[in-house]
Amino acid sequence: MLRRRAVLSLSGLVALPLAGCGFHLRQAPTFAFKTIYLNGAPASTLAAELRRNLEAGTGLQVSRDPAQRYTQDVILDVLQDQRERVALSYNSVGQVREFQLRVRVRFALRTPDEREILPSTELLLQQDQSYDETLALAKEQEAQLIFRNLQTDVVRQILRRLAAVRQI
Repeated sequence: MLRRRAVLSLSGLVALPLAGCGFHLRQAPTFAFKTIYLNGAPASTLAAELRRNLEAGTGLQVSRDPAQRYTQDVILDVLQDQRERVALSYNSVGQVREFQLRVRVRFALRTPDEREILPSTELLLQQDQSYDETLALAKEQEAQLIFRNLQTDVVRQILRRLAAVRQI
């Protein structure tokens, strides 16, 4: 009984500083617009992930229908969505030892009457990957996982930039 009281009082002392520090869990972003037209490659995995993240928990209506393009509050143009794999280093017999994986995305935000809100912006994320030709299949799967993680980071950066827009 005495031990239980000591544990409860210690847990209260630990929680007390956290109550006044202003800590909050990350919330869904709020946007200055209610509808958005997503203009980009329809089969792109980036466009699909961007759409899911825009709709999730925000109440934002995302359209990909060209007929609704000019009825939306804003138009998000995905101008470039590119994945790159560049050899960084080679061993003594000329085999690749290390790659650099890059995801490059360029986007712009404008109103239907062509007023630019966010100018054309390029995001480039990169990560190095070691390579061993004896593990080619595993390294290819690792590369796909790295590309997926880089794409998720790019989507989050785009969402933060869209949330920073306060006036349309």
